[in-house]
Amino acid sequence: MDRPPRLPRDPRPLHPAVPADVHRRRWVILAVLMLSLLFVVLDNSILNVAVKTIAGPPPTGLGATQSQLEWAINAYALVFAGLLFTAGLVGDRLGRRRTLLFGTVVFGVSSALAALADSPVELVAYRAVMGFGAAFVMPATLAILMNVFERDEQPRAIGVWVGAVGVAIAVGPVTGGLLLEHFWWGSIFLVNVPVVIVSLIAVVAVVPESRDPAPGRTDPGGVVLSIVGLVLLVFGIIRGGELADLTDWTVVLPVAGGVLVLAAFVAHERRTAHPALDMAYFRQPVFSAAVGGIALVFFALMGVTFVSVFYLQSVRGFSPLEAGLLLLPLAVTQLLFAPRSRLAVRRFGARAVCASGLLLVAACLAAFTGFDTGTPVWVVELVLFAQGAGMAHVMPPVTVAVMQALPREKAGSGSAVNNTFRQIGGALGVAVLGSLLSGVYRDGIEGHLAPVPAAERAGAGESVEATLAAARQLGAAGEALVAPAQTAFLHAMHVTSLCAAAVAVLGACVVGAFLPGRGAAPGDHGRVTGGGARESVPR
Repeated sequence: MDRPPRLPRDPRPLHPAVPADVHRRRWVILAVLMLSLLFVVLDNSILNVAVKTIAGPPPTGLGATQSQLEWAINAYALVFAGLLFTAGLVGDRLGRRRTLLFGTVVFGVSSALAALADSPVELVAYRAVMGFGAAFVMPATLAILMNVFERDEQPRAIGVWVGAVGVAIAVGPVTGGLLLEHFWWGSIFLVNVPVVIVSLIAVVAVVPESRDPAPGRTDPGGVVLSIVGLVLLVFGIIRGGELADLTDWTVVLPVAGGVLVLAAFVAHERRTAHPALDMAYFRQPVFSAAVGGIALVFFALMGVTFVSVFYLQSVRGFSPLEAGLLLLPLAVTQLLFAPRSRLAVRRFGARAVCASGLLLVAACLAAFTGFDTGTPVWVVELVLFAQGAGMAHVMPPVTVAVMQALPREKAGSGSAVNNTFRQIGGALGVAVLGSLLSGVYRDGIEGHLAPVPAAERAGAGESVEATLAAARQLGAAGEALVAPAQTAFLHAMHVTSLCAAAVAVLGACVVGAFLPGRGAAPGDHGRVTGGGARESVPR
């Protein structure tokens, strides 16, 4: 049997006991962390339903162009993903509660400024600052969780954490739709302010401070390389999603540059005596498989969610609010099943549970190939419910595997790795599957655009929304475009869904090959401790 990788000898206890007063209020602390997590994740999706309003002329909107709208969304994601890893390291060194409070204050102030923005440029700038604050909030919540729960309760607590993330992702569009029906566009940002104030008070009142007691010397070179590499990589991925073309030089150059810089980061971390992230953890097959599983499942999920929104609104004719409500089964199942997934893992093992969950996700994605303009809504809802149930049995075990692979004092680093791969996987899903959707759609609609003026045909063929907008401008003559546009989109959706299903099957193969089997918890994979010994896990 291969010897486990040897890490630096560390005389400190692997999992010092949680203080009794903290242990007594652990579930209250988790509730407070969920509140902090809610506004960060929710804001990732809430803006999507307001883009048409913000594009309108003042005073209804800001008169934003399509490019400005895209960057109002992407500025948040770019800064958020680029700083997640660094923010986790800062939390380990300076204190996780302190970084949580800092990020929450930055997020709240920038939300108020975004609500009062007078121009699209101001909105983009404030959204970037919101992403900066959010990057310090999200990894801190998971890191604090690992330090207030004992090891045997961590899977249950992580299940609740994962369920909260799923709920926040799904309710973002619903919340945005409700606010826009009654208030002006800035309300989608201003609503964050009272939530932030309550969160700050609750964090100060009940959340304990924790940090790495002996963090060692800093690694400024590694930190800079991680930021530059992640920003370049995520920028290229986002740009590919905007253009629906992954071969454009403005996509290829940043992605290639990001990969090269991250390769330099890995080389630097392997050589330095004080690495920001010890690469030895990635030599553990279970750790690497869990991280890969996180990226692959979010690749498939975010890509198909992107497709679902167009299907429900452009093909089926539902309003943004109605479409958001129809996606709620994804949230309900996360809330119901994610906290209980540990029970299935205890009985069948992480390998069987995660592989089965991903295969269920793949089957649901493949079921999208049967959707058309007349598919009963209850069938769509059933598929979404089953897909959410599959995901709820994947994300908690793989997150447990990542977080329990590292010592408790490095929880910020583990949380940063977990969330960074989640963000990159989701961004890749939207970019790659969105580009595939656009390309197949364009091929399907091209021969039907004769009624559109020649100068506008290229733009009208970019998406189903663009084609339907062109049809509305043509009046009665444009009615002939509606059916071909829907048919072309459905074909593109079917192709894209099959590709997403293939990615989910790949994820099932990865976790099925490397996660622990029956009789071992996700974290029971011989976590390497000081001197190369394997840690014994309390039962």
